[in-house]
Amino acid sequence: MFYRFAADATLLFHLAFILFVVVGALLTVKWHWVPLIQLPAAGWGVFVELADKPCPLTDMENFFLARAGQAGYGGSFIEHYLLDIIYPAGLTSDIQLLLGAIVVLANVAIYTWLILRRRRR
Repeated sequence: MFYRFAADATLLFHLAFILFVVVGALLTVKWHWVPLIQLPAAGWGVFVELADKPCPLTDMENFFLARAGQAGYGGSFIEHYLLDIIYPAGLTSDIQLLLGAIVVLANVAIYTWLILRRRRR
């Protein structure tokens, strides 16, 4: 039971990390220290996508699932709704390059907006 919970928690953390990588810069509006964490996270996200490297969170999820006695992703509520978002069907190297470019462009756009916003004040 613990390992099943740990696998689900890791999957949720994985989704939160992906969201933070893509749009976490928006949190800078409230907390000015966020770029200290978000920029390295975004850099890691871009590296994983562009270098076609496996994410350690994926390995952790699979480790916990194996410990829970599951061969793959079962039918928990969390996996049912989140798995296709994190691991879309047909994920290819070209799609990973596109995803990496989206992460870069989203962050450039958000940080540009934040800089312009700050200058106007």
